[in-house]
Amino acid sequence: MNLFEHYLFSLSEKTVAILDNTISLKKYTTLDLSESNIALKNIEITNPDICQEYINNILKQNKALVAYGGYLEKRSIYADKINFSGDKDAIRNIHLGVDYWANAGTNVIAPLRGIVHSFNNNNSIGDYGPTIILQHTLKERMFYTLYGHLSLNSIENLYIGKEIDKGTVLGKLGTSDINVNYAPHLHFQIIKDIADYKGDYPGVCNKKDFVFYKQNCPDPNLLIKL
Repeated sequence: MNLFEHYLFSLSEKTVAILDNTISLKKYTTLDLSESNIALKNIEITNPDICQEYINNILKQNKALVAYGGYLEKRSIYADKINFSGDKDAIRNIHLGVDYWANAGTNVIAPLRGIVHSFNNNNSIGDYGPTIILQHTLKERMFYTLYGHLSLNSIENLYIGKEIDKGTVLGKLGTSDINVNYAPHLHFQIIKDIADYKGDYPGVCNKKDFVFYKQNCPDPNLLIKL
C-alpha cells in the first residue's frame, strides 16, 4: 500500500456501513460483472432489466439482499453507451469504484463525517443520475467520496458546505429510469484529488489512463472493510 492507502485503512477498525445498517452483513454477497465472467457471455448485461434478473438470481442463490464488488473490473456493461466508446485504448470499461446492488429506495449511509462538496443530476445515458460528492478532512488530510445512482429526492434539500455526520442517511438508491439505464445500485468511489470537478467525476476509465486513476481512486474497501 502507498501512503494514502495506509491513511484510508487507518480511518476504520471494522466494517463501515454504507447501505441501510439494518441489513446484516450476512446478507451481502460478492458479484462479478467483469467481461471474464463466462456466466455473462450470452446475457445482454447492458439491458437494466436483464442485468437485474441476473443479480436477483445471484442474490437468491446466496440468500442475500445486497451484491457488491467491481473495483477495477473490466466490464462489458458499458458497451452500448456512446460516451464510453472510442478506439481500442480509449474505450472506457475499467470500473473505479465499488457497486452495491440492492433494491431501489434502500438507504445510503455516510461512512464518514464530511461536508457536501457538490451534487448534480448527471442524467445522460450511462452516467450516474443523481450524484453527491462529500469532502472529508480527517487526520489533517483532505479527500472525497462520491455516491452515484441515487434517487432524485436525495439531492433536493442539499447545499454546498452542508455538514454530514457519520451514519447519516445521505440518500436512497434510484430506480433504473432515474439512475440512467442501470439496475438499482450505489456507485461508491474514493477520490484523492478531485481537481475542478463538481457533482461528477469519472467512475470508469480507459486503458491509457488506468495508472493515474488507480492512484487517484484507491480501493474503497480499504475504508469499508467489507
